[in-house]
Amino acid sequence: MTLHDQDDPKTLVSTEWLAEHLKSPDLRLLDASFYLPDMGRDAKAEYAEAHIPGARFFDIDEISDQRSELPHMVPPVEKFMSRMRAMGIGDGHQVVVYDGMGLFSAARVWWLFRLMGKTDVAVLDGGLPKWQAEGHPVTDADPVIRDRHMTVTRQNQMVRDVTEVARAAKLGDHVIIDARAPERFRGEAPEPRPGLRAGHIPGARNVFYRDLLQADGTMKPVAELRPIFEAAGVDLTKPAITSCGSGVTAAVLSLALERLGVAEHSLYDGSWSEWGMYPDLPIATGDA
Repeated sequence: MTLHDQDDPKTLVSTEWLAEHLKSPDLRLLDASFYLPDMGRDAKAEYAEAHIPGARFFDIDEISDQRSELPHMVPPVEKFMSRMRAMGIGDGHQVVVYDGMGLFSAARVWWLFRLMGKTDVAVLDGGLPKWQAEGHPVTDADPVIRDRHMTVTRQNQMVRDVTEVARAAKLGDHVIIDARAPERFRGEAPEPRPGLRAGHIPGARNVFYRDLLQADGTMKPVAELRPIFEAAGVDLTKPAITSCGSGVTAAVLSLALERLGVAEHSLYDGSWSEWGMYPDLPIATGDA
């Protein structure tokens, strides 16, 4: 791969790209690291210890709809705008989001920006681990923040609720793609969140988000992504709905679909945390 042939400031940029643009006055960096309880890591503490110079910490759990009982649901527009303004992120900025896993939770924040009508946003391919492995600088210093106005135009078609997903599953007019590990999809492994049933949405296809990544946490080249979706039985000509455990890794699929040029894709925000909770919603087990 020649340098930069994968770079796209609207989806994914390389560590080389970021190193070149790090001092650009219109660049805004976000550390969107997020870990599940069983990972035993503290995202805020890790950010305080070492982050890419200029990065602000994006707290996925806090910048969410706190009125919902479901984890880190999409925040109200006003809340998103005020939090971004407080971080000095606004109109005219190129945003780059990264995380401490390589490519895990950063895609969720990329998707959230897209939902809010912001297209100049990319995920750092390979994230902080690749950045550090290559010897690029990190710091424990807080960034200097200047207030910046932000306008938001929410793209409602990019998010789906449980009613819309149930309808899509029944009609079969969308392809529902589940990013969870195959054993969770098949209903063979217990869900990490207590009280949830095991299995998947009837008719869903399973593309484990990690299968889209290379060993170094970067996303596989576009030419390799398409066969992975097709092998899972995903009809890429249909509008897609991505889903996972709680709406985080579903966004890795959304990012890949965007890279593939799939025009219509949305994310099921409640994902399995919601579907698995309701006894009256149908569940399928075994392979797709």
